Amino acid sequence: MATIALPRFKAPKVDLGAVLKSPAAGLAGAGVLFAGAIVALVNLLGPMGAGPDHVRIPLDQPLRSAPAGWREALKPLHGQAHVYKDVVRLSERPLAPGAASYFSGTKPAAAPAVAGTALPVAPITGFYAPGPGGPLPIIAQDGRTPAEAYARPFKANGRPKVALVMGGLGLNARTTRQAIETLRPEITLSFSVYAEGLQGWIDMARAHGHEVLLETPMEPVDYPDNDPGPYTLMAGGQPPETVKKLEWILSRATGYFGLTNYLGSRFLATDVAYNAFASSVKGRGLAFIDDGSAARRGGGMARATAERVIDDKLSGPAIDQQLMALEGGALQRGQALGSGFAYPVTLVKVASWANEVEQRGFQLAPASALTVRK
Repeated sequence: MATIALPRFKAPKVDLGAVLKSPAAGLAGAGVLFAGAIVALVNLLGPMGAGPDHVRIPLDQPLRSAPAGWREALKPLHGQAHVYKDVVRLSERPLAPGAASYFSGTKPAAAPAVAGTALPVAPITGFYAPGPGGPLPIIAQDGRTPAEAYARPFKANGRPKVALVMGGLGLNARTTRQAIETLRPEITLSFSVYAEGLQGWIDMARAHGHEVLLETPMEPVDYPDNDPGPYTLMAGGQPPETVKKLEWILSRATGYFGLTNYLGSRFLATDVAYNAFASSVKGRGLAFIDDGSAARRGGGMARATAERVIDDKLSGPAIDQQLMALEGGALQRGQALGSGFAYPVTLVKVASWANEVEQRGFQLAPASALTVRK
């Protein structure tokens, strides 16, 4: 995983002997050091007015509408529940190779905000029940599933359908808010289960009309060099262990219609591991959408597979080419699903593409509309 080299502040050398001999000189030297540290910190982080380090999210209505005890039952990573009334503070996700160039110099212009019809406030009565780690999704008594209840409504118009899942959300406040507010509501948003304030982000996304997926960390072939985190579903894990970790993931929030994989090349290729996962997902009435790593997998649940990752090569022209190829796939097969990561350049390109694609004879659809039971 790539890192960004940050400038290091080197404190000036100080003659400690001279400082000890003169209290006044010591105070002056300390003042110089403190001032130097402040200057270096400002240079490192940018001026204090350069942008907020938090995002305010109005959650009054969702909090009032939620059943009593719901938010209190959500299990955080540690300590008290990280659900705030109107402020969510989030950490930064490491950048993929090539992404650093988009955070220096000239940045792509952000797309204008897009208004969407709000989806029903989650949780919806009848689609959850208490679990060992918090509330868990269930199939309602009338047979309706959470995949149906929380999906964005869709009516086909006969045109080729194109859909996109934008992932990696919840770990970077600015890009998460940009995705929620500037992407067309038909774009499906995928959130990391490790995000602080996860429920607040999901509430905000649904308020803007976006359906939501949870990213399930799964073991890749290069584990542990590439480690998806403490609740990674392991290829060699016993089914009860897989189910237990999955329950923790599912109890992190509500309002999602299904899951998607985060990594998982080894896990998804292991029959015992995948079957335990699929059985649990099916039993809870959820959908599973993968990034192409599990194209041949079924499991009896609502399924869809992304046929291409649009930002494997992180440049504007390369993303444009992938989006055009996605349209080509929709023309050939009647529908096509792509996936991408919430890099700033990807969000700008997708926002522009989504606003124009229907003028070329396609229908922009949520990912749930492309799922089939297999």
